[in-house]
Amino acid sequence: MLREYAIASGGKIKVEMVDPKDNEELETEANQVYGISPTPFRIAGRYEASVINSYFDILIRYGDQYVTLNFQDLIEINQSGGNEIDVRLRNLEYDLTRSIKKVVYGFQSLDAIFASVGEPVRLTAFVTPKTLPDALKEAPQRIEKVAQDIQKESGGQFVFEIIDPDASGSSVTRQSLLQTYGLRPIAVSLFSPDSYYLHMILQIGSKVQLLYPSGDMSEASLRTEIESALKRAAPGFLKTVGLWLPSQEPVANPYGGTTQPISSWQMIQQQLAQNYTVKVVDLTAGSVPADVDVLLLIAPQGLTDKGRYAVDQYLMRGGALVVAGGNYQLSPLQLSGSLTIEAVQDGLKDVLDSYGVKVGDALVMDPRNEPFPVQVQRQVGAMNVVEIQQVNYPFFVDVRQDSMTTANPIVSNLSAVTLQWASPVELDPDKNKDRQAVVLLQSSAQSWLRTTTDAQPDLQTYPQYGFPVEGEQKARPLAVSIRGSFDSYFKDRPSPLQASPSLTETASAAPESAVGTIEASPDSARLVVIGSAEFVDDIVMQISQSLSQDRYLLNMQFLQNAVDWSVEDEDLLSIRSRGTYARLLKPLGKDEQTFWEGLNYAVALIAVVAIGVVWNIRQRSEKPMLEVGSRE
Repeated sequence: MLREYAIASGGKIKVEMVDPKDNEELETEANQVYGISPTPFRIAGRYEASVINSYFDILIRYGDQYVTLNFQDLIEINQSGGNEIDVRLRNLEYDLTRSIKKVVYGFQSLDAIFASVGEPVRLTAFVTPKTLPDALKEAPQRIEKVAQDIQKESGGQFVFEIIDPDASGSSVTRQSLLQTYGLRPIAVSLFSPDSYYLHMILQIGSKVQLLYPSGDMSEASLRTEIESALKRAAPGFLKTVGLWLPSQEPVANPYGGTTQPISSWQMIQQQLAQNYTVKVVDLTAGSVPADVDVLLLIAPQGLTDKGRYAVDQYLMRGGALVVAGGNYQLSPLQLSGSLTIEAVQDGLKDVLDSYGVKVGDALVMDPRNEPFPVQVQRQVGAMNVVEIQQVNYPFFVDVRQDSMTTANPIVSNLSAVTLQWASPVELDPDKNKDRQAVVLLQSSAQSWLRTTTDAQPDLQTYPQYGFPVEGEQKARPLAVSIRGSFDSYFKDRPSPLQASPSLTETASAAPESAVGTIEASPDSARLVVIGSAEFVDDIVMQISQSLSQDRYLLNMQFLQNAVDWSVEDEDLLSIRSRGTYARLLKPLGKDEQTFWEGLNYAVALIAVVAIGVVWNIRQRSEKPMLEVGSRE
């Protein structure tokens, strides 16, 4: 495989096979510089058992960037039954491709942008100085200074100009900005009739990006904003994922003291870090860092209006937003010995509803599900025996390819996804009529809804599923993707960044709210909503891993595909799931299972009878050998 990459690269990739144990200096470099150390293997033979240490690593290096793939990254071991062990490469093509991409993209600097784009870059600022709030009066001069500094570094490939749409004789008007770019002015305050423009457009060839200055409007923040836009527009730069997670601080225990929350999301962070720069973001200040290319929120909860405002305005700036979260989650406290879930408080439900995505207040239950080990009480005489059983668990919705769309690369190459404790995700047809809205995943046609948080199955009362089948049974959408223009949730609301609760306070009273509320997003905005957060919870994936080897990897691949699509970085989507080991059987109903089981017995019986008949016919057709006597 490595030789094939070298040939395909036309000499740009050099491959070298070395054994560090043959060179002490090389082994020291591998250990100290790259963290490569030998892997111990336990060898058991007929007459002896021993441990050997071997190197099985790949180092991908470009400039000052490098990635190492060790034995655990390259090899997967699966027990196929009995004592048979299947050892093979996990997905070497994907691992090599994403590693090469990461080191090359990570090595680039801003100076390399203008060499890679191959054509001039134009930055145009549309500013109406007469209507600017007092806090923004100096912003145009700062923008011009930063742009001139970048222009000097570009070698003549960066062009900057400022245009006032309100100036007499201007070739650009407010109406033309709306028609050409979809730019709308920002209101000075909630009740003020005045509005202003403080927008920038970055254009490279036919590609256009809209920039809305944010933050403290300092030269440093403005430069970061422009540089981040340049990196997004130019090929070959590592993207940044802004990740928001619930607090991992210990919670109060009703019996005294504190308890560490049961949920964590370390595995998905490690998965995303393979291809992106992952930055954990804090939304309490009411803004998202300018260098974030896609904002990923897992289990959004406990958000203030400032946090919601940060998410909303990020999308309004044409950002990419991925929300993984239904209306239910694992309770931080699991004290009763049984599984406990609870409703999510202070999430993004109302904000998403304003965008045309309604996350339901119920849980989807499906007879097509992934099993789950639960504690089951069994009556034995006068005693209750508690034991662990692997049972059907309708809360773990098993989505197969027949319930996935083929119109979106996020799921087109996945064999299955399991969504745990998922809420239905409905699309508003009126609000989404002018957008590209797609239902990515849905449950089977036999699924139903449950509104209570009782997650413990009762197999004595309901032996088939552990829960009653209630209400209408039909397919429910579980994940959607939307691309297009969105109206702000705060369009007709006061900005929560205002320092004073007075609704009549102008934007100039608070520096952090000086830019005002952007009321609509450009058509490039992207939104993905998944009706579950627990499907990438570490503890849930560990349970899935214990039952079905690497089935849990499909969940992480689904979320990573959603991030790739959101940042228009889709070149790894086709090979990411190609090496997945799990070979999933088609789910069968009770009648189908009985039919195929009976057919197997019947075929085996017919085969035995056929062998007996053939054997009997051959026996009858044989003639006895005559004894050859001596001649007289």
